[in-house]
Amino acid sequence: MNMISMLINGEPVHAHSGRTFTRANPLDGRVVSEAPAATVEDAAAAVEAASVAFPQWSESGPDERRTLLIKAAHALTARGQDITAAMAAETGASSMWADLNVHLAAGMLLEAASLTTQINGELIPSNVPGNIATAVRQPAGVVLGIAPWNAPVILGVRAIAVPLACGNTVVLKGSEICPATQGLIVQAFQEAGFPNGVVNFITNAPQDAAVVVNAMIAHPAVKRVNFTGSTHVGRIIAATCAKHLKPSVLELGGKAPLLVLADADLDAAVNGAVFGAFANSGQICMSTERIIVDRLIAAQFVEKLVAKARALSLGDPRKGSAVLGSVVDLSTVSRCNELIDDAVAKGAKIVCGGKSDTTLMPATLIDYVTPSMRIFSEETFGPVKAIVRVDGEDAAVACANDNPYGLCAAVFTRDVAKGWRVARRIESGICHINSATVHDEAQMPFGGVKGSGWGRFGGRAGVEAFSELRWVTVQTTERQYPF
Repeated sequence: MNMISMLINGEPVHAHSGRTFTRANPLDGRVVSEAPAATVEDAAAAVEAASVAFPQWSESGPDERRTLLIKAAHALTARGQDITAAMAAETGASSMWADLNVHLAAGMLLEAASLTTQINGELIPSNVPGNIATAVRQPAGVVLGIAPWNAPVILGVRAIAVPLACGNTVVLKGSEICPATQGLIVQAFQEAGFPNGVVNFITNAPQDAAVVVNAMIAHPAVKRVNFTGSTHVGRIIAATCAKHLKPSVLELGGKAPLLVLADADLDAAVNGAVFGAFANSGQICMSTERIIVDRLIAAQFVEKLVAKARALSLGDPRKGSAVLGSVVDLSTVSRCNELIDDAVAKGAKIVCGGKSDTTLMPATLIDYVTPSMRIFSEETFGPVKAIVRVDGEDAAVACANDNPYGLCAAVFTRDVAKGWRVARRIESGICHINSATVHDEAQMPFGGVKGSGWGRFGGRAGVEAFSELRWVTVQTTERQYPF
């Protein structure tokens, strides 16, 4: 069992109450990690440590921040094997997914390092003679980052890397499902040499999440909040931030459509659909959830899709490499089984995989899905995917937009102009033409619309989200006033 600590003001600490909580492996139920169950007092201490560290860190130069972020990237990469083992134990993730997490997270740190010299402003022409008017960006203050379990290293790092590059101090609230995994992120920052209080780490028992998070959002020192997780919880976070007038960045649920138009390269579409649907067993916010295919080529496409999906390996991630590992818990199995039963009862057909009684769930495809079926609109967040057959481009776009989410989408067509036209019509923050819905790069503006949230992580969009824009003027000549 992995015993971990929180980090407050550079010191490993336990909860004031002495309470802990545990996380069990989803496959065998064995306890694999134990972490402090933070109290409101612990949460306040973390925020206050970050607040005390803020003045000095906010005045640090870009070279200092860049150097430490680069060191953190190397320290994180060096922990690759430990992260793989922790992710397999706590979330059931495959080694392939763990490797991708480390690779992308290290890239995010390097991208954040490069942004330290790009936090600038502009000179704005003023109507007042002799007035130099500027718009400048400054660090906002303490940033609270709340990261989930499904991409624990990518999303844990994303929650704090750009805020640090902007000169903010941070508190990372780890997921109750993977405290040991995200604790390794914080160890990398410690090894890199960040000053005490600049990076703080809190863990809490599941039943305490609401009170701990509410206390941190309400704290006067917290100036920005970013959250990645479900739409249900995101609404609560948004309402709490609004109550305290705190800006937030929210990346929430998704029901990503992948459109296969009649002129698509079917092999390319199959490859994109399988990767997008089944990477990390479909437990990614960007996961392809609905495969929308033109009826003219549906039979041929589905035949190819099923053949590739059936070939995906499935196995215990602790015992070797497999494409599909374990899903995170039995509630995922139960939800997916219910969606399968509902779809089949209403006329859909299982063409690959099927129901499961363990967390080792096979790649499953449900064909002939219609809007009357729950799987048409509900997020499976597992390796069970819907195929919807439509007639033509307009019907495909209407189907893509017929849901409350809007994070990622993809369109496959040989006509790039048509693909661009269709992409513009889809209601999503991200759309890829002739590529999978699962695609992330550190420098890109990542985020959604509708029920998938607001704001953007990544690149210059991240700088805008985690800095304060101020209008500052200098009057260089005598100014004339009306009285």
